[in-house]
Parts: sequence; structure tokens; C-alpha cells
Amino acid sequence: MNFLAHLYLANTDKEIIIGNFIADTIKGNKFHHFSDKIQFGIKMHRAIDVFTDEHPIFRQSKRRLDDKYRLYKGVIIDIIYDHFLAKNWQQYSATPLDVFSQEIYALLFDYFDVLPDRAKHLLPYMSKQNWLYNYRTIHGITSILHDMNVRTKGLSKMNEAVIDLQENYTIFEEDFTAFFKELEAFSSSYLENYDSKNN
Repeated sequence: MNFLAHLYLANTDKEIIIGNFIADTIKGNKFHHFSDKIQFGIKMHRAIDVFTDEHPIFRQSKRRLDDKYRLYKGVIIDIIYDHFLAKNWQQYSATPLDVFSQEIYALLFDYFDVLPDRAKHLLPYMSKQNWLYNYRTIHGITSILHDMNVRTKGLSKMNEAVIDLQENYTIFEEDFTAFFKELEAFSSSYLENYDSKNN
């Protein structure tokens, strides 16, 4: 899953949210200098990624994409799924998406000093472009996929994936809805196990 899903699934604990945000910028087990909750957030992010990558619905979504995207198919589906989460946000959260997004940016900046360098570099750009809120529109997704393609120096062709999304829009949304219900249950259970061991 991409940024919005990970931040939403982390629930309300600030340090668990931080861990989920920085997980992709951490190599291997080089996270033991963080607090216990941030470490848990990193592990939770990775568990969500494994659950997602192995899930048959997610794999089915990847097969719907053109073969030209090769190894980038998973990243594209992550972004597409974030689009549907943002588009249907009111079904998942009582907090409006624009409010949630600004609260998350503020929290991340509050913890800026503890963020890894890659996350520090990303955050100002991410907040200025308001990625979390702009996932909700086709225009926003087009911009994000374009930026991702630039970051891969054009190798991923991710900018063209908006065509695949539009051509299979209803089917992708059905995939997301069915998958995300299971992912929410997995994430809730993961958090509950942590709470039961630490309270």
C-alpha cells in the first residue's frame, strides 16, 4: 500500500504513525535506535506490505496492468488503491480527508528531527503538493504517477498507467473494496496484538 493507506491503518498513535511513514526509508534492521512504538510502526508497515503482496486480489489487480510496467506494477497498484481510499474516504473515516491530511503533515513535521534523511527530503515536497488529499482525483493521480515516472528517469512508464486505471476503473475499484476490507481486519488485529502485549 502507499502513503495514505499506511497512515490511515496506523490509527491514532503518533509514534506508530511515524514508524509507518518512515519504514520504506529504513534498510534491514537498522531501526533499533528509534523508540519502541516507532519500531513497531516500521514492523507493522512491513507486515502490511507482505500481506498485500501475497494477497490474491492484489495480484489480480497487477495482472490487469499492461506488461510494459514490469516490476513497477505493484507500486502502481499501491497508488491506484490509495486513489480509491481517498475517493471513498468518508466510508472509512469520520475525519474529512483534507483535515486528516493536514493533521498528518503537522505530525510528521513535529517529528522532523527523528526522520531519516530520505523522509526529511520527501516530506516538504509531499506536503506542498498535498499528495494525501490529491490522491482522490484522476488529476491528482496523474500528477503523482508522472512524478514517480520522473523519479525512475522514465524507465517505469508509470505516467501511462492512468490510462489503464481509466479503462478498468470499475474493476479496479471492486478489487480495492474487497481487498481493503481484509487489510483493515489484518491491521486491526496487528494493532490489538501489540496493545495486549504492552498494556
